Amino acid sequence: MNELLPLLVSALVLGLLGGGHCLGMCGGLMGALTMAIPAEQRGKRLRLLVAYNLGRVLSYASAGLLIGLAGWAVANSPAAIALRIAAALLLISMGLYLAGWWAGLTRVEAIGRGLWRHIQPFASRLMPVKSVPRALLLGALWGWLPCGLVYSTLLWAASQGDALDSALLMFAFGIGTWPVLLATGLAAERITAVLRKRGVRMVGGVTVILFGLWTLPGPHQQWLMGHDHAGTASAQQAPAHIHH
Repeated sequence: MNELLPLLVSALVLGLLGGGHCLGMCGGLMGALTMAIPAEQRGKRLRLLVAYNLGRVLSYASAGLLIGLAGWAVANSPAAIALRIAAALLLISMGLYLAGWWAGLTRVEAIGRGLWRHIQPFASRLMPVKSVPRALLLGALWGWLPCGLVYSTLLWAASQGDALDSALLMFAFGIGTWPVLLATGLAAERITAVLRKRGVRMVGGVTVILFGLWTLPGPHQQWLMGHDHAGTASAQQAPAHIHH
């Protein structure tokens, strides 16, 4: 668990930094979810938003589990390195997109459009949403919307080589996207306005780019692993120097 915790925090931060992208993908739906509910029923609005986002996050976790099985299958083969490189390159592309420097990642989203074409009619039938179960189901379906940010994170999660870890990382990533989408659904204009500022987007994009560079296999990874092993070895040898 100690090794997984930093990765979970990283996934959470990735979701939070990608909030600006989520505004474009799901922001309109957040508004539609709440428009049918009178403003004075703020509690019901919040319940619907929470249910929708929970369904969405659970679909991310399910996708993480499925693709994590593929990552596990190739964990001890040369394909694992190729998977990690692909994940890193996608994360770098995502950072460039978030910063507004390159929109090439949108082409990757075309991969999932075939699947979404079959799912969208079912999602549309759930609108307008007036109950928690319908909101939960809508979120579970909407989680399969083609999204470069989700695809990037999925590959990164799969590169960990453990299906359960991949599912947990995708769940943490989904939770990271909650603040932005909840704020949008509740019409928190100040928060959404800040997240749309170019400076904030650039900082988020650069951070994701750095994370992608860190994910690339290379000497920096070996140094980190060696540093960790050295620290562990020192900790194990320390009691030998204590004399009673």
